[in-house]
Amino acid sequence: MKKEFAVIGLGRFGGSIVKTLAEEGLGVLAIDADEDRVNEFARIASHAVVGDTTDENVLRNLGIRNFDHVIVAIGENIQASILTTLMLKELGVGNVTVKAQNDYHEKVLRKIGADYVVHPERDMGRRIAHNIVSNNILDYLELSDEHSIVEIVASQKMNGNSIFDLDIRAHYGLNIVAIKRGNEINVSPQANDMIHKGDILIVIGADSDINRFEKKIVE
Repeated sequence: MKKEFAVIGLGRFGGSIVKTLAEEGLGVLAIDADEDRVNEFARIASHAVVGDTTDENVLRNLGIRNFDHVIVAIGENIQASILTTLMLKELGVGNVTVKAQNDYHEKVLRKIGADYVVHPERDMGRRIAHNIVSNNILDYLELSDEHSIVEIVASQKMNGNSIFDLDIRAHYGLNIVAIKRGNEINVSPQANDMIHKGDILIVIGADSDINRFEKKIVE
C-alpha cells in the first residue's frame, strides 16, 4: 500500500513538498488556513482543504491520525506550529516532521514529541556557503551539528592513488562511501579501488576532519 502524507502549511517549503510527493505518485493531503493557497494546490495534491489545524476538531474530522506522515510546514506563526504539532502527537500520528524557525523553536518541538525537526533556510544557507567557499565541494548535507556527508571532486594530488594509498580513514577519520565517475557510481568502494582526478567522492565524517582533509589533500 502507498503511504499517505499530509502537509500543513502551503508556503514555499510546504508547497514544494506537496509538489514533489504528487510527482512521485503518492497520496498527499494539502492543508492551509489560506483559501487562495489551497486553491492553488487543488489540482496538484490528492486533496486540498482549508482548515485551522490548531483546532483539534478540524484535525479529527480530517482523519489525520490515519496518515503515515504529517509535515508541519507552517511559516512564521510559531505558536500555531507548536499547537499543531502537539495535537498531532496527542491524536496518535506516528511520524511528524516540523519546520523550525530557530533553535528555541526546535527545542520546544522536540519536547512535545516532534519526530523530525528541519531548518530548511538555515541548512540551505550552509550548503550554499560551503559550495561558495570551496571549489572542490559540490554538495554538502549536514547529518548533525558536527558530522556531514559531502561530495568532493578529486584533485590532481589524489590522481592515480588507491583508497589504501591515501589511507583517508586512518589519517582523517573519514569514510569514502561511494565514488562517482561519469555516469557510473561505485557504492562501498574497496581499498584497492583507484581514484582519478575529477572523480566525485562521497565522503562522510566529522566537519573538522572534512575541512582538514580538504585543505591537505583536495586543494
